[in-house]
Amino acid sequence: MRKNGLSIADRLEDEVRFFKTWATSPLKMGSITPTSRALAALMVKLAYPDPDNYVLEIGPGTGVVTDALIRAGIPQERIVSIEYDKGFCRLLRERFPGVHVIRGDALDLDATLGRFREVTFSAGISGIPLLNLPKAKRAPYLEAILDRLVPGGIVAQLSYSFTPPQEAIPGRLLVDKSKWVTFNLPPARAWIYRRP
Repeated sequence: MRKNGLSIADRLEDEVRFFKTWATSPLKMGSITPTSRALAALMVKLAYPDPDNYVLEIGPGTGVVTDALIRAGIPQERIVSIEYDKGFCRLLRERFPGVHVIRGDALDLDATLGRFREVTFSAGISGIPLLNLPKAKRAPYLEAILDRLVPGGIVAQLSYSFTPPQEAIPGRLLVDKSKWVTFNLPPARAWIYRRP
C-alpha cells in the first residue's frame, strides 16, 4: 500500500481486474467497476468506525473501502476483511499487509471469522451485492453483522437500488439511506442499518 493511497495505475488495473471477475461471475459482483473513492469515503463516514476498536469489512473487492478506512485513521491491524474471491484476497494481502484478510463466506460469519468470532466490532461495512441474495437471506445476513457490533453500531451497505435491499423490520431492524453518489459508476448510495 502506498503512503498516499492507491495510485492511478492501481485504480486502472483494478477496473480491468474487476470487469474480468464480473464477466466470469456476474452474480457475485454488484457492478462491473469497483466502488468509487467518493462512495467509499461516504460509507466509512456513515459507519462511524472507532480507530481503537475493530472494523468488520465484508466484500472488500480490490480494497477501495479498505483504503478509505485507513485514510480515515483506522489502523490496518484493526480491519477484519472478509472476501470470497481468491484473487481479490491475494491482492488485498499484498496491498494491505496489516489487514486481517479472511477468505470465506459472509453468510456464515461464525465459521468464517475464526479467531475473530468473539470480537465486538465498532462498525460494519458491506460491499456484497445484497440484492443478488434471496430475500430470505438478507435480514439474517445484516442481523448477523449487527449482532457483532457495539451497541448502536451501524452497518453501511452499498447499493445501486432506489429501494432498500432489506426493508426495516419493526422491533429488529432500522434502515436509513445516504445521498446518491453520482461520481460512482453506476451511481450508488449506502443504506444504513442499525438495531432499534
